[in-house]
Amino acid sequence: MRKASIGLTPECVPSLALTGLGTIAFGLMDCWFMTTVFLLLFAFCLHFFRDPERVVPTAPDLAVSPADGKIIKVQHMPDPFTGEPRQCICVFMNVFSVHVNRAPVAGTVAAISYHPGKYLNAAWDKASTDNERCAYNMQDTEGRHWTMVQIAGLIARRIVCRVDEGDSLARGERFGMIKFGSRVDLYLPDDYVPSVSVGEQVFAGQTVLARKRDGGNP
Repeated sequence: MRKASIGLTPECVPSLALTGLGTIAFGLMDCWFMTTVFLLLFAFCLHFFRDPERVVPTAPDLAVSPADGKIIKVQHMPDPFTGEPRQCICVFMNVFSVHVNRAPVAGTVAAISYHPGKYLNAAWDKASTDNERCAYNMQDTEGRHWTMVQIAGLIARRIVCRVDEGDSLARGERFGMIKFGSRVDLYLPDDYVPSVSVGEQVFAGQTVLARKRDGGNP
């Protein structure tokens, strides 16, 4: 039996080093106000960059959430790669969410498309087309195409992509993260339907977001 664990993402190193050194430096100077400020920032970074293990469902014909957060939208939207309307599920992450992103299904990364842009509120409709974002086209083991889009927000200033085109991912495997608040959109194949509704809290790699339609028919 594997014990539960909470690790930290590799991206935590600069933030923890800066806030940790600041805490030590101001402490040595007996500047207790700034010491407390940097200590709180250090604690916040520890919390923000946490990367807990998740229990990934093993049942067939389902997709898990690519992000922690709240479902803010379930509707048809134009796919970033084809422009065709597809069912899309949008997950909004606040600064207190785990920001590690995970693959919804097992498959191969067919294409990656990065778009520089603005930093509007990630919950707004315009964020999906105007904000900085990174889109991934992923082909599952049965040839279906899934699209995941990491969208930067008001505070988020860096999208982290850890995969390359041609990489194979298992369901629930980490593929990146977004720093300090953001959103991830998941576009479903035609024969999958959402299993969640607006307002629900979900967890990356663990919460079932969509299931295959009975019989695979519309």
